This record gives sequence, structure tokens and C-alpha cells, in this order.
Amino acid sequence: MYFLDYRYCNCSSPSVTLIFLDRLGEPMGKAVFLYGREDARIDPFNLRDGRPGEVLLDVAAVGVCGSDLHYFKDGGIGSAVIKEPFVPGHEFGGFLCEDIEELALQRGSLVAVDPNKACGHCAWCSEGHPNLCPNVEFIGAPPFDGAMTQRIWVPQSQLVALPSNFDPLQAVMLEPLGVAIHAVDLARPRLLERVALLGAGPIGLLVLQVLRVAGAGDVLVADPLEHRRAAASKLGATRVGASAEDIIEWTKSEGCSLVVEATNSPLGFRDAVRTARIGGRVILVGIPDGDTYTLPAAEARRRALKIKFARRMGEVYPRAIELVASGKIDVASMVSHRVDLDATPGVFRALAENAPGYIKALIYPNGEREPGRTQ
Repeated sequence: MYFLDYRYCNCSSPSVTLIFLDRLGEPMGKAVFLYGREDARIDPFNLRDGRPGEVLLDVAAVGVCGSDLHYFKDGGIGSAVIKEPFVPGHEFGGFLCEDIEELALQRGSLVAVDPNKACGHCAWCSEGHPNLCPNVEFIGAPPFDGAMTQRIWVPQSQLVALPSNFDPLQAVMLEPLGVAIHAVDLARPRLLERVALLGAGPIGLLVLQVLRVAGAGDVLVADPLEHRRAAASKLGATRVGASAEDIIEWTKSEGCSLVVEATNSPLGFRDAVRTARIGGRVILVGIPDGDTYTLPAAEARRRALKIKFARRMGEVYPRAIELVASGKIDVASMVSHRVDLDATPGVFRALAENAPGYIKALIYPNGEREPGRTQ
């Protein structure tokens, strides 16, 4: 049940603004809710009570990830299906609403958040692979609400302290950068090795830069969207083309000894195989639309390829912070749109339709604000 309180009404003009209050008499927030396939809405959001060990954040900024788009386009990813409306958003940073003395962090400090809360006691956690934990509670994946709202409670153990000169954009981009670092860790590029990179979306563009830092040689990039190819060229791609056919032509059908696939195409796996050299390695980072790949088996088998799937990330935040702080990775250039919360449903539609000019969109639920300032 909700109440109205005329303390919060603008009665100085003929039009009256009514502000919804929660049952405690506090102004309600709002959030982006995904109800199902192609159904994103802005609705009132009643922030739950905090739990032991949690910290309250004002959300500084949150990114729209490719996985968020899959929930929007397909209504789920594999077994993670939207059964009731939930709030997405796992790439985010926030301003502390209280001091955290044990971490030497003051109210108003900007922090990043690792969205992955692994159980800590399963076989995979014990083996040092919390990203593979089957019992994970992942912020922003159903049924766990995410950060496309104004305030959020997060476990203190998942806070990531940041350099004082970091801004909300950089805080947000640490999570996708972590995914790229993990993918390159799996790939283990050799010094000056030629690499095929399929997909120049946000993850692909970050993978491209991490490959360069890791010492890869020529990086041949394919993406069907012209503005993404242009971004790849600016960020260090050796050659850019519209499809895997270009890479096959450039390598005279020999292919590359390392291929990283970062697309959302059901044909991404097939194209990764076709651009791989006999005996080569393939790292699959992308999530295909419809959760299905199309792949002629003989192509992969006859090449005797070594294939790995990337799943989120491990303990990579310290390296991600160092790469951004040192200027070795440019996370800002791929952020094409910055919007407020109310514009988010339109951003989901634009990204799902591959609208011209869109690469990475960030949402600022409380407006753009400098670290250290309290509201």
C-alpha cells in the first residue's frame, strides 16, 4: 500500500505533482523492469531493507550489457528465464551512503561492484573458479535485481575500492573489461601471434585492446556494422572487415592460430571455426541470439581445434583497475550514449535493433555526479 503526502507536492502552480511514498513515508524510487521479451518499463521501485553485511549505494552509473539485451530480446538466457519482472544491470558503480571504516572508505566515495557472489564452498569455488560456481547469486540476473535503479543494497564483500580520480564511467567499465581480461587469459596469445577477432561490440573492443597489451601481433577484426569497424580501427585493429570471409581472404584461407569470438550471432561459432588455422585455438566469449549455435561439425573436427568457452571472469579487478589507471586501456571511447533512467527502454530497443552509432550505453539513474559529493 502506498500513500500520498502533500509535503512532496508542488502546489505553487495549477498543476500538482504527486509523489508516491512507500509505507514508511519515504519517497519511492523508480527502476527499469524487464517483464519479458521486448518488454522494458520504468516502474516505481520500493527498495528492500538491507541485510546483514550489506551496504547501501546511490547508483552512479550502470551499463547496458549484451546479456541484458538477451534478456530483452529472448526473455532469458538458457535456464535463466524471466519468470516475473526483475531489475537488470550488473555493470555498475555507486556512491557509498555511509562510511565503511574497515575499508577506509567515506560516505560519498565512488566504488565499483563485483556482481558475482559465489557460494565459496562448492568444488569450483574450492578450485579457484568462482565464475563457474553453480550456486552463484549474480546481481542483475533473474531472480536477483540489479542496478538499473537509483539505490541498491550490495554485499560489502563485493565492493571494489577505486583510485580517487576514477569517474562513474570507469567504475562501470571495469566489469566488462574484466570479462575481456578473462577471455585473453584463456586465450594465452603468443608474442606477435596473429589473431582473428569476430565482433567489435563493447566486449570485442575491450578484447582487442587487452590482446594488444598482452603482446599479440596482427589483430584482424570482423563486424557487420560500419561504426563498430571504425571504432576497432581507432583502437588498434590491423585490418577490419564486414565478415569472416574477409579474414579468410586476408589469410589466403589459412586462418589464424588464435580466434576470439565476441558476437551475438548463432553463426559466430561457425565463423570462428572457419577463420581458425588447423590445430588452432578458439575462445568463445559471445552469447548467441536464441541460445543456439549453428555449426557443421566436420569443419571443427578436421582442424582438431582447441575450443574454450569464457564464463564471466575470475579475480581480475586489480588488473582491470591498473590497465585503466595507466591509460593502457581506453574504456571511454566506446561509450556512445549516456542517458537518464527514463530513456532506458528506448536504449534497449535501439541496441537490440543495431541502431547506427550505438556501441555502449550507460545509464545515470541519479544524474551525473562527481565522486565525493553527497546529495
